[in-house]
Amino acid sequence: MKPDSRRVIADLKELKALTSDEHGGAQRVAWGPVWRKTRAWFEGKLKSELGLGTERDGAGNLWASMPGQRRGSLVIGSHLDSVPSGGWLDGCLGVIAGLEVLRRVKANGTPPVTVHLVDWADEEGARFGRSLAGSAASAGTLDAQKELAHLVDRNGVKLPDAMRENGVPLEGMATAAAYFKRLQARAYLELHIEQGPVLESMKKPVAVVLGTMGVERHTLRFIGQAAHSGAAPIHLRRDAFLAAAEFALACRDISVKHSGKTPRSRVVATCGVVKVEPNFVTAVPGTTDISIDLRALDGKVLGKMLAEAKAASLKAAKRNQVKVEWQPLLHITPRLFDETLMGFVRDAIKQVTKGPAPELPSGPLHDAAEMAAVVPTAMVFAQSSPGVSHTRIEDTPLPALDASIRAFLLAVDRTLAHLAHG
Repeated sequence: MKPDSRRVIADLKELKALTSDEHGGAQRVAWGPVWRKTRAWFEGKLKSELGLGTERDGAGNLWASMPGQRRGSLVIGSHLDSVPSGGWLDGCLGVIAGLEVLRRVKANGTPPVTVHLVDWADEEGARFGRSLAGSAASAGTLDAQKELAHLVDRNGVKLPDAMRENGVPLEGMATAAAYFKRLQARAYLELHIEQGPVLESMKKPVAVVLGTMGVERHTLRFIGQAAHSGAAPIHLRRDAFLAAAEFALACRDISVKHSGKTPRSRVVATCGVVKVEPNFVTAVPGTTDISIDLRALDGKVLGKMLAEAKAASLKAAKRNQVKVEWQPLLHITPRLFDETLMGFVRDAIKQVTKGPAPELPSGPLHDAAEMAAVVPTAMVFAQSSPGVSHTRIEDTPLPALDASIRAFLLAVDRTLAHLAHG
């Protein structure tokens, strides 16, 4: 059966109309009413078109399965949830493409191994702040009591209460890893939009993903002395903001230093939050909090970047006669994807585009990052236009959307053929 994107694109447009509101953008925030409506719509598609029911594991992940001829399975996954007023393709592209995988599998007869399609619960973390909750639970890397039990949204609703409203008790999340283990997964594939501008700048529709970058995220506090802006001479000031500003510029230089010319060696450093006290126009800043987010695909490079950032913070503090304190926020190791599966993706992209397959690391995290720790994993990226995501203006040109879907379906075919003989 020749890969065809038309049904996938039609379903995506139907979902867009179903889950966008008058403000524009998708409103499929996990654990909320629109998310529940989305899942009901999706389950209706599975039932009416394929006669398939669904199961929910202890983490609230939604599973549909097509039994195969032999032991083991291929898992196709992504997420239906979105950020508020998010894009029409973020996450759901992979799930709806997975629906097309099941259609094609059924049309071709019994698959060589079981094919599972999963909609991971709360990938975005948009409401409560913890991303990848469902896939992390399945991978066995989530401590729900420690990481989720205390989380509260802006309206004061506790995450355990929101989960219980959806029939997912917090204590049940610990069973998701055992559920996943029983699937005997031998490969995991995911299609997702790039969410950045690289493919658009390259004028390429689709790419193979090398892996997800590791992350070092910290908050720094520079501690100086508040003073009157008119009375304090420059040479006697202990200006915490100037120290933070010098640190931010140093981190930019660190990222430039460590970024190579190949996709594998691209790194980034971002200072996204700055809080100054006492924060009025006639005061020399006495304290400044600043965040640093470092990302690299190579764990050794990431470690060097962190060490250099710490040294830069001490230098900036000394130069401005202030102190500096570090508080860790997040540490994620790089997740490299499986070479064999990436080879299938490369071949599929070359067949569809009649040209070489671009290779990109993923700076954003995806459910595939959790899966890569427990099962051979690969991802396909579709071009994003205008190179942004988590906004209602997120888009992918239809030719690029078509190419990425067809390449993904071909990669699935190659993976199934490989598993049939493995």
